[in-house]
Amino acid sequence: MKNWMAGRKIAAAVVASAVLVFAAACGNPTGQSGPAAPPSSTKSQSTGANPASSQLKGKITVSGAWALYPMMVRWSEEFQKVHPGVQFDISAGGAGKGAADALGGLVDIGMVSRDIFPVEIEKGAVYVGSAIDAVVPTANPANPYREQLLANGVKRQAFLDIWITGKATNWKDIFPAAKVMGKTELHVYTRSDAAGAPETWAKYLDKKQEDLLGTGVYGDPGLAETVRKDPLGIGFNNIGFAYDSKTRKQLDGLLVVPIDVNENGKIDPGETFYDTLDALTQAIATKSYPWPPARELNLVTSREFKGVTKEFVKWVLTEGQQFAPEAGYVPLAKESVRKWLEIVR
Repeated sequence: MKNWMAGRKIAAAVVASAVLVFAAACGNPTGQSGPAAPPSSTKSQSTGANPASSQLKGKITVSGAWALYPMMVRWSEEFQKVHPGVQFDISAGGAGKGAADALGGLVDIGMVSRDIFPVEIEKGAVYVGSAIDAVVPTANPANPYREQLLANGVKRQAFLDIWITGKATNWKDIFPAAKVMGKTELHVYTRSDAAGAPETWAKYLDKKQEDLLGTGVYGDPGLAETVRKDPLGIGFNNIGFAYDSKTRKQLDGLLVVPIDVNENGKIDPGETFYDTLDALTQAIATKSYPWPPARELNLVTSREFKGVTKEFVKWVLTEGQQFAPEAGYVPLAKESVRKWLEIVR
């Protein structure tokens, strides 16, 4: 079962529909809410804003975390309104890719939705926080234990039994007192790519990504789509791939699994913040939702942020923060902004 690197076969089977999941999560003028750019790459061009507003010119290349991709697209669009001479080339692919690309000099900024590893710092990684989001456990709305999931939530120990020890192989192992007929085996999914979401979810369980059990699936959209197709499945996603940024509701076909934070066997009024994106982000900001799996999302470069990239990162940490809530993210705290600006300056 411990095959998080073996999921690319499943990913290939769901790649087309996975793009639709991504689009629904982020805003798209085609009828579904999703970004105008495809999930693998976007090349933003000049918006025609007032050219007198800035003399900045250049191109900023970005790759990495799926978690940050929708926010980065929005930031690039807003930045170009005041700096039309700056172009962006943005691609997703996972936090591991973002870190490697940045350290290898392939991109100016790597989007990394996890802690920066000591070995990456030794190789010259310089990073700042940019916004806050979280990883949430996800199931299928047709799950035979839907009622129990919503009323009782899932305790941390149960998540450990699902993803770490492997003791939970049936939904009955999670809810032994429930009377449910039909198939109840538990299908566990994780990520096959080195990424921030699995690393952060594993950190919540005091483990590393490689410790997670389950069938590996490539990418945030792929994992979301796999769970959408499996009534007995359980996975995890960044909130941008579990909620619609326009309707602020959970995406069709996904059920965000409540975490029983106080471990009392039920979801109390203070834990009922999953219905809307706004309620969840407020819970993240107040730390009613646990940290991890909530976390700061990082922007990484090699050695130092330079030139137009430096100006963009400074803008993200200041003016750019205002766009985080609408995009489904939590802005950085003021003290964090001050800390990160010292690094950029």
